[in-house]
Amino acid sequence: MTQAIEDDAQIRDILNFVDTIALVGASPKPERPSNGVMAFLLSKGYRVFPVNPGLEGKVIHGQKVFARLSDIPEPIDMIDIFRASEHVGGVVDEALQLEPLPKVIWMQLGIRNDAAAAQAMEKGLKVVMNRCPAIEYPRLMS
Repeated sequence: MTQAIEDDAQIRDILNFVDTIALVGASPKPERPSNGVMAFLLSKGYRVFPVNPGLEGKVIHGQKVFARLSDIPEPIDMIDIFRASEHVGGVVDEALQLEPLPKVIWMQLGIRNDAAAAQAMEKGLKVVMNRCPAIEYPRLMS
C-alpha cells in the first residue's frame, strides 16, 4: 500500500500546485482553528470554499458556505478536513464521487484515518494526515 505523504518536498509540491481548496468543517468563529486556517489560506492566494451543512448559504471570510462538496461549482484541487477522524471516511466517500476527482485529501492536525487514506490513494489521490497547511506553508515556502 502507498503511504500518506510525509516528505517535505512532496508537501511543498502540493502547496505549490493547489489552487482551489474545499475546507470541510469551516467555522465562522474566530477562535476555531478552521477559521484561522481559512483566513491564512485566502491570504496566500488560494481559493477556499468553506463546507459546513449547518451554515449553508452563510459567508465566512467573504466566501459562501456550501453544504456538500458536490455543491461547489468548480473543480477542487484539495479537500482540507477539519472533522474528527471517525468522520473522515464519509468526507472521502463524498470526495471520490466528484468529477473531476480532487488531487489531494489533507487531514488536519490530530486527524488520521488510515482506511479513508487507503481508499483515496487507491483512486490516485495524494493524502496528507495530521498536518496543517497553515503551519507547513510558512515552514516550507519561505
